[in-house]
Amino acid sequence: MPMKGFLLIPALVAAALVYAVFDDESGVRTWLQMRSDLETSRVRIGEIRRENRVLRREAALLESDPFAIESAIREDLKLARRGEWVVRLPGPEGTNPRFP
Repeated sequence: MPMKGFLLIPALVAAALVYAVFDDESGVRTWLQMRSDLETSRVRIGEIRRENRVLRREAALLESDPFAIESAIREDLKLARRGEWVVRLPGPEGTNPRFP
């Protein structure tokens, strides 16, 4: 008989856990959703940090390199020097054509 009582405790704990997962008032679903949102946010923060590094590098070049400034202006305005040929190739999405 003591063995049945011992098995009853894990069964009750498992039932309570199942109930908590499916009960909207317990907050378990909310907690799980928040964990998922947190991971999504961490991934997005990593992407933004990488983009920020690229933009800082571009800004540093634009502040110090006259050729980079001219190139950026001509790129934005879609201009070319006399006698210059412009060839535009589609690159992978999200890449900066000035800084491969």
